[in-house]
Amino acid sequence: QVQLVESGGGLVQAGGSLRLSCAASGRTFSGYTMAWFRQAPGEERDFVAAIRWSVGSTYYADSVKGRFTISRDNAKNTVYLQMNSLKAEDTALYYCTARYGPVVFRTWRSYDIWGQGTQVTVSS
Repeated sequence: QVQLVESGGGLVQAGGSLRLSCAASGRTFSGYTMAWFRQAPGEERDFVAAIRWSVGSTYYADSVKGRFTISRDNAKNTVYLQMNSLKAEDTALYYCTARYGPVVFRTWRSYDIWGQGTQVTVSS
């Protein structure tokens, strides 16, 4: 059974940092694209960042470019999202997701494996 489990969310002051983790299990994710999305109350689920597991190429939303870094650890089968210089508008439920294939989609409906989400709250 394929499973994604997020962790690392919490409450942080503006300007602070958090690192989210997404532990993947149930299969090898070579050939997959892994991504982070976020959803604030009453808002759409928005693309944050993605990484192609095999080659490690990364992609970011303009709103987080230069502040967030996505990475993966092959040995641990884990994807990370390092978030620096956090802002109040980064407050959301953050989801880890995956889909097979090299194309990086920025719409949440294109992904078919999802974690349960981890809450990030940034106080101003």
